[in-house]
Amino acid sequence: QVQLVESGGGLVQPGESLRLSCAASGRTLSRYVVGWFRQTPGKKREFVATISWSGNTTYYEDSVKGRFTISRDNAKMTVDLQMNNLKPEDTAVYSCAARWSSYGVQIYSRTSDYGDWGQGTQVTVSS
Repeated sequence: QVQLVESGGGLVQPGESLRLSCAASGRTLSRYVVGWFRQTPGKKREFVATISWSGNTTYYEDSVKGRFTISRDNAKMTVDLQMNNLKPEDTAVYSCAARWSSYGVQIYSRTSDYGDWGQGTQVTVSS
């Protein structure tokens, strides 16, 4: 099991940027697929982005393609989500999740694929 802690959330205006970070402890992150998800009140948690443990494979939800970039530093045990050109509809609690994988190109996009979750960080986009 790996412990995850998110940081970097906050209040920004539309068009601005934020960089979220997911820091792992307890076990090395180097063999874990990591995903970012978000949730707003009354709605199901939805997939945002995922990255393989090798870093070679990434996948994004359609509404964030071209605006968000997921990256990782296995030595620092962190996975970041750079969010540019933020929109009000990006407002949500963002959480990272991890799942061990044997394959360096494996990615997962369903919440049920992941077993380890962080507590989340609030992102609010408002003018």
